Amino acid sequence: MSEENIKLTALSHGGGCGCKLAPGVLQKLLAGVKPGIVPPQLLVGTETSDDAAVYQINGQQAIVATTDFFMPIVDDPYDFGRIAATNAISDVYAMGGTPLFALALVGMPVNVLPLETIGRILEGGEAACRAASIPIAGGHTIDSVEPIYGLVAIGLVNPEHLKRNAGARPGDRLILGKPLGVGVYSAALKKGKLSDSDYESMIANTTQLNTPGPVLACLDGVHAVTDVTGFGLLGHLMEVCKGSGVQARVEFSALPLLGRAREFADDGYVTGASGRNWASYGQDVQLADGLGDVEKALLTDPQTSGGLLVSCAPDTVTEVLSIFLQQGFSHVSVIGEIVEGDPAIAVS
Repeated sequence: MSEENIKLTALSHGGGCGCKLAPGVLQKLLAGVKPGIVPPQLLVGTETSDDAAVYQINGQQAIVATTDFFMPIVDDPYDFGRIAATNAISDVYAMGGTPLFALALVGMPVNVLPLETIGRILEGGEAACRAASIPIAGGHTIDSVEPIYGLVAIGLVNPEHLKRNAGARPGDRLILGKPLGVGVYSAALKKGKLSDSDYESMIANTTQLNTPGPVLACLDGVHAVTDVTGFGLLGHLMEVCKGSGVQARVEFSALPLLGRAREFADDGYVTGASGRNWASYGQDVQLADGLGDVEKALLTDPQTSGGLLVSCAPDTVTEVLSIFLQQGFSHVSVIGEIVEGDPAIAVS
């Protein structure tokens, strides 16, 4: 079979960060695991479902370590590699860290995919790492039933500038760096409904490195940061609320969306992950009258290599927006605020 005739998405049962276990399932699994060793140097572990682990090695440096891998969200092997690598590196940026190097995680059906196709996936990952100015210093490969690619990403952060998904304060404003809709675009792609320009928009969005992270981390008025991926906007915002002991208010009309995201959602091009996400945390979300299934699908839409979600003081908003805009994030938007109360989200 030639490389041109192979559809990577046809070889996988899920794609991108939509492959994640639903939040509720993951919580049940982890609840049955006994706590391990927690040394004082481990600044961030599993306690708030944060984006990466952080381990302090001296007064000015801490290691940021994360891993991310998934099945294809697109059919082009080079683009798949770029997206998967960009997504993995994002977790380092979300903690305020600077990436140092990566290790490749590769699982491929070697009797199905030509070596040239697998090579193009690896080339795409290498290109994303080159854009982040880091090497792929090694990795691990297996023969698997479905194509899987991702990275272990290692970075450094000054502990004083470490940003977590816990730390949001009442009165903070919420800022989202990238538009939503990658999940519905991927569903439309599988049905052959994406135009060339739609596809280009999706690729541009999912391969844009979240480089504002380390700059934002140096601002005292930035209190919490995470990146929005497989659990959707509401899922990752709920983690912020639970970790910080606060409530959030989101204005749906303020959400940045990929150009045809609402149209595709209206036409029913949504992922199964969206429904699983809502089943996991919907009981803690209040949707205003007039917000229906389409809005719910977009709020829970699994993002692959999604944007940074920032909780910052009102007097820091202008500076945060400026940092995003200077680095080419033209869709950055203020989408809501943090208020006092038990962890929950209200969408108006």
